[in-house]
Formats: sequence, C-alpha cells, structure tokens
Amino acid sequence: MSESIYIRPIGLTPGPQSEGGDTIRLAGGMVYAHRFAAVLRRDGEVVERQVFSPKGVEEALGALPDSVTEEAHAQWAALSATHAPLQLGDRTIALDQPQVMGILNVTPDSFSDGGDFLDDPDAGRAHSAAMLEAGAALVDIGGESTRPGAPATWEGDELERVVPAVEYCAAMGAAISVDTRRPAVMEAALDAGAHIINDVSALRHDPRSLELMAARGCPVILMHAPGEGEDLHGNANYSNVVFDVFDWLKARRDAAIDAGIARANIILDPGIGFGKSLGENLALMNALPLFHALGQPLLLGTSRKRMIGALSNEVPADQRLGGSIALAVAGMNAGVQLHRVHDVQPAVQARNVWRGMRDAALTDFSDLGADLPVG
Repeated sequence: MSESIYIRPIGLTPGPQSEGGDTIRLAGGMVYAHRFAAVLRRDGEVVERQVFSPKGVEEALGALPDSVTEEAHAQWAALSATHAPLQLGDRTIALDQPQVMGILNVTPDSFSDGGDFLDDPDAGRAHSAAMLEAGAALVDIGGESTRPGAPATWEGDELERVVPAVEYCAAMGAAISVDTRRPAVMEAALDAGAHIINDVSALRHDPRSLELMAARGCPVILMHAPGEGEDLHGNANYSNVVFDVFDWLKARRDAAIDAGIARANIILDPGIGFGKSLGENLALMNALPLFHALGQPLLLGTSRKRMIGALSNEVPADQRLGGSIALAVAGMNAGVQLHRVHDVQPAVQARNVWRGMRDAALTDFSDLGADLPVG
C-alpha cells in the first residue's frame, strides 16, 4: 500500500487583510492563499480530503497518517518559501513577482513561428532586441521544434542554429535561456553566453545531462512530458493528471538533487500541451497553485498553444493572442513566476496592470466594513 499527500491551495485572496491575516503569501510572491485542501491518495485513489486555513494547519496535518506527515509539513513550508532572485550574468531576475520570458525560435518548423528567424540573423537580432525593450526579463532560444509529430533534429543542425543566436543575444547583455535536451548543445550554449538550460525532457533524454548541469552549476528548467526518446507526447496515461504530474515533477526534482544539482537552481514546468488532452490541460491550469508545494519556482508555457485553438473555433496559432494573455494572467493569479511567451509587449502590459491591481489590493480596506460597529 502506498500513500501520498498533496497540500493544495484552493482559496486565494487579494490580500491578507481580507481574511483577518489568516493567509500565507504564496511562494513569497504577490498572491495570498487562505484556504487549503490536504488530499490523501492511497494506491492512486483519493481517499481523504480535509479543508483548513493557516490557523488550523497543525490540527489538519496532525490528523494525517504517520506515513505522510513529514511530506505534508515539507509541502506546507514550501508553499510559503521565498525564492532568491536568479542572477544571470549582469541581470538579476526577481522571483517575488511574475517575469516574462520571450521566445526566439531559430527553427524551420515550430508550430507558430517556424522559419521566421532561422536563416536571417538580422531578423532574429531585431526580434530579440524588441522583446528586451518591451520588458522581457530573459530570452528563451530554441533550435528544435517539440510540437507533436515534429521530426527529430540532428545535433549538428541544432548547434548551428542555437549558438549564433546565443552570441548575438549575449552581445546585447540579455539573460538567456536555451531550450534543448542535448548535452552538446547545452554545453556549447553555456560557453557562448547562455545562463539557463530549459529541458523539455527534464534531463531524461541523455543520461549525461544530469552530470553536466551539476558540473556547470547553472539554473535548469525541468518540464513534464509523459513520453521518452523522440516522442515526448506519447505514453500519456493518467489516473489523475494533476497529482500524477505533481509526483513526476517531484521525482525529477529529487533525481536532479541526487545528481548534484543545487536545489536553488531547479525550476519546474507542468508542461501544458505536452501529452495532455484539453481537459487535462485545463485541470492543470486550475491546479497551478498546488505546484508551489514542490518548493521550486515555476515556469508556465501556454503561449499560442493548441488548447487555445480548441476553445476558440480552431483559430490558427497567429490568432491566439487573447487566449495566450488569458492563460498567462491565470498563471499570474496562481503565483507562477516565469511566463514563456511569443508576444512580449502585450504580456508585459498585462503583467504590469495585474501587478498594479495587486499592489492596490494590499492597501484596500473597503471590504472590511462589515467588521465595523454599527451606529
């Protein structure tokens, strides 16, 4: 018999005063949570669910089976853990508020912008500069399409695409992430000036990746994808997609730590759109606050993805801006720190308005009138 526990925030609030201070600051950011569910799974089935507020946490966790008590307390501590800023070259990326990561695809076949910047370095350079000027905290460079059905990319081709893009972004002083699953590309990109490795296989594609990332001491993004080898979208069989993805990311986090990667260098991504149905993607979006219980910063990549088309009369990728912003704001409301987007300026504008509303909510006491004496 196996038992597992999940401490899931289920009630968020604009500020602590709305709940008389009975809240926690989710992941040290700008979102507050005041109601939680402790969900107990036994052999893959949910068998118990307790709802509590921070004032009742000791009683709630104390009532759990001994087998999950330590993990429950670890998750509770992780939910309010403050994450140190990322120091990426000369740039410091604070993680106490949402940050925008701009996408630069130097591929011939990416689902949204394949070919736009592959053979035209000037266009890629201009696009990167425009994203940084619009407020992108960092640029994510990819040289291989990972859309469903995309053919595998030869390592040599990926190197020829990625390294020049890293070099011209580094010359701008940009903070740079590289989206790759191949150790040779990781190493060459880091040598050329990249700062973060964003691996859609969560360092599973090549066993050398774990050792390399531990040796280089740089941040790494581990994304959930159910498949292995060349088909990251395959083998998608979930008993409960939210808890299964949570368990999978926890296992990859622990594997990275066991390999010598510093916990402070691990960022997690639930992998929206990778081997998941529309319903499963929506379930993960609605459960995003739970993933803070893993104790790592989170990245969300929903820009222009298939789920938006599925909910919008199958509009093509270049007509999915509204849906992309809606999903990004949902991620901000869940406390997600990093947002990977194609359309930087609208995303930054949405973030700035969101942040203004959050700041104002901390000094808004108009909803406390019911607590005042009458007469």
